[in-house]
Amino acid sequence: MRNLLLLSSSKEGNSQYLVHALPLIDQFLIKTDPEATKNALFIPFAGVSVSFDQYLKRVQGALESTELRISSIHQAENPEHAIKTASCIIVGGGNTFHLLHQLYQFDLIGLIRDKVMSGTPYIGWSAGSNIAAPSIRTTNDMPIVQPPSFNALRLVPFQINPHYIDQHPPGFHGETREERLVEYMTVNPNSTVIGLPEGTGIEVNQERLHLVGGKSAYRFKAGKKETISADDHLNYLLSES
Repeated sequence: MRNLLLLSSSKEGNSQYLVHALPLIDQFLIKTDPEATKNALFIPFAGVSVSFDQYLKRVQGALESTELRISSIHQAENPEHAIKTASCIIVGGGNTFHLLHQLYQFDLIGLIRDKVMSGTPYIGWSAGSNIAAPSIRTTNDMPIVQPPSFNALRLVPFQINPHYIDQHPPGFHGETREERLVEYMTVNPNSTVIGLPEGTGIEVNQERLHLVGGKSAYRFKAGKKETISADDHLNYLLSES
């Protein structure tokens, strides 16, 4: 029953906030539930250097054309009721550790997972996509706070690495993104990681998975890297660990 749109980023290139995502979100909502726009619940907990009120206004403005009626969980008198009655759940980007820490603090992990696994559409980008994986161990973020666990929502069985890039700037002597994922694969040889370049995303509709955004992404497992595209048959990823 999963209906997921897991985007790599809130921007692509020089585009404005969420502009590249608008057609992807529109198409996703059409495929899932015409009622999803009525009571969308935003989770702003990845925001750190911006207030939750400011974050909500930014997202409401960016998604105005989608007709999503968006409220935020931080303003809800009863967060549990807000999740249970939401027609769509939206989780924004920012710091993944802070996001997961807040979800644990308010005991929302199980509630969100149960709600989404029963069919409620879920839209996330960056950190919001990271937490859809079994854990946040392939995030790019700094651990500015320590959540009780790295275990996340487990909406998909594979790990996600948003903002994936192959670039290695001249004179840069730190690890590349691929080198960091090689480290992950070394100690987790049976785990699959999907590297999502900016502008791409993963869409899951009723147990059918495909890549969106018109660009290739990458599958990492057991020390190997392979390119995947929207034309590939990707349903098998839903059964990979």
